[in-house]
Order: sequence, then structure tokens, then C-alpha cells
Amino acid sequence: MAQEYLTEAFIRLRQKLKGISGRITEDPDAAEDILQDSFVRLWQHQYPLHSEKEAEALLARSVRNASLNERRRQKPGSLESDIPDESGDADEKERAYNELKQRIDHELTATQKYILEEKEYGGRTLEDIARELGMEPAAVRMQLSRARKTLRNSLNHA
Repeated sequence: MAQEYLTEAFIRLRQKLKGISGRITEDPDAAEDILQDSFVRLWQHQYPLHSEKEAEALLARSVRNASLNERRRQKPGSLESDIPDESGDADEKERAYNELKQRIDHELTATQKYILEEKEYGGRTLEDIARELGMEPAAVRMQLSRARKTLRNSLNHA
């Protein structure tokens, strides 16, 4: 019976759930993937649902959380937008790079510099960095967020 509640709620709320996910991720393709993945995951887990209302709540929460996780994975606040694109003059790009490097060296803690470098340029995951530093992944994510915020604020006030 629980699977029936889940299926009925999913069919009825499909477009609404896709809209919620799309607003969070700002990517319609990712929203569709999240919607399908969430339904399959819930279906396989076989939660003991006693009504369609419970199924609706579970679906909404699952899709919302998966969408937020996807948005976090999309590197919010990436610093790439702060460096001129390829169409810029070579001297300008070099100057911008040197300015950003100088700000990183002067305004970030050693831990923040290391995390930023490993994540942005080394392509490592937060979990790998956390393991290496003996920190929790959430603490590494917070340090990375603070580093990016510090640099954005510094560049915006330059």
C-alpha cells in the first residue's frame, strides 16, 4: 500500500516537484534527473507510508534536499568569474591573476588557502581534503565558503 501512495503522489505532484527543483538548481535537466532519482530512491527504500499526505511530504522533502545538494555541487561562488575570459588582453589577464593571487596570500588563513587551492585547482573533493586535514567535511566546506566570501568582498571593494 505504501508504494501505491508514493506512486500516486509522485504522478499527481510531478510537475510541481520539478518546478521546485528547477528553481533551486536553475537547471531543468538536473531538476528532471533529481526528480527521477528521488522517486527511485524512495521506492527502493520502501518507507512505511500510511497515507498519500505522508508520501507527498516525503517526496517534497527528498526532492528539495537533493536539489540543494546538487546546487552545492555546482560550485556556488566559484572564483572563475572573477578572472577575465580568453577574449581579454594577455597583460590584463596576467594583472588580474597576480592581483587575485596576492589577495589569496594576504587575506586568507593557511588552511583556507590550502583548501581553496586543492578544491579549485587540484580538483579534489571536500571529503578527500577533510580526511587529509583531519577535519569534518562540513568544516572544510565552511572554510572554503569563508575563503570565497573574503575574496569576493575584497575584489568588490577594490
